[in-house]
Amino acid sequence: MSRYFQPHIARMAGYAPGEQPRGGEFIKLNTNENPYPPSPRVIEAIACAAGDRLRLYPDPLGTAFREVAARRHGVDPSMILAGNGSDDLLTIVTRAFVGPGDLVVAPTPSYILYKTLAELQNARIVLVPFEPDWTLKADRFAVKDAKLAFLANPNSPSGTSLRPESVSELAKKLECPLIVDEAYVDFADWDCVGLVRDHPNVIVTRSLSKGSGLAGLRFGYLIAASEIVSGLIKVKDSYNCDSLSLAGAAAALLDVEYAAGVRAKVLKTRARLTDAMRGLGYRVPDSRANFVWCLGGPPAASVYDALKSRGILVRLMRYEGYDDGLRITVGTDQEIDRLLEELDKIIKQFR
Repeated sequence: MSRYFQPHIARMAGYAPGEQPRGGEFIKLNTNENPYPPSPRVIEAIACAAGDRLRLYPDPLGTAFREVAARRHGVDPSMILAGNGSDDLLTIVTRAFVGPGDLVVAPTPSYILYKTLAELQNARIVLVPFEPDWTLKADRFAVKDAKLAFLANPNSPSGTSLRPESVSELAKKLECPLIVDEAYVDFADWDCVGLVRDHPNVIVTRSLSKGSGLAGLRFGYLIAASEIVSGLIKVKDSYNCDSLSLAGAAAALLDVEYAAGVRAKVLKTRARLTDAMRGLGYRVPDSRANFVWCLGGPPAASVYDALKSRGILVRLMRYEGYDDGLRITVGTDQEIDRLLEELDKIIKQFR
């Protein structure tokens, strides 16, 4: 049936999300979900929204949420756009700025969805390698004639993060919009929202899937110049966010104290996991996300299979120019204890 598809779609491999098992009991450390539940205020807000008004369409612009997010970031509500997860927003921006044959630039290794989004537009992508210290050289990244640039910050799979001043240098060199994908920023030490004021080409995207524990709700938003948001509204689906997600997302942003408590627990476990994996012989970059990337050790595919057979899912990551690696989500302390116990047994079998 491939003859019905456009040629560039038929050629695509497509993006493969992390495994979501349907049966059996698994410890899921493969898709960077938050190990802790969302704020009780989120549940209350969703319950209140789940009434008679569900028969009505949601606010197409999510006005109430935009006002909450604008106060949170000290910007005008016209600079906020809500989406069905940050991936929806990445898609909207790509559709708005990139056409067939256009150039897109992204770092590597990084979020592999960027390549898929370029392919969907029948565009070309230039992948610029990170330096050994996980920085990017602005002159190399500013590819001539690029229509859009992606930057996951913190990055996946490495968990590393460029400082705002370094991102500012990239934005100055680029002649196209720069998406700063901050899906994991709730676990970092800085963010790039402030760059939007001084760099009209900077678009910052956020997700509530990670820090707020709302992966099942599917909600994200972006912050950009009002003129950019106005143009993107033309491209988005009419009602891309439902009433329940809008209500839950606003409540999540308002419960700052709860989010801070979850963040503190994740960071403490992340430090313990990093030290333990290094102690097992892995090379682990300093992560500012809710996962760690582990290189070296026994063959990664074999370790992945062995862990899965023991009911533990991690993510096997493969990038050209790099050894296969394991990306491990920071789970609860009990989940990490079990992971480390099984890993120690597995690694001993290779010695």
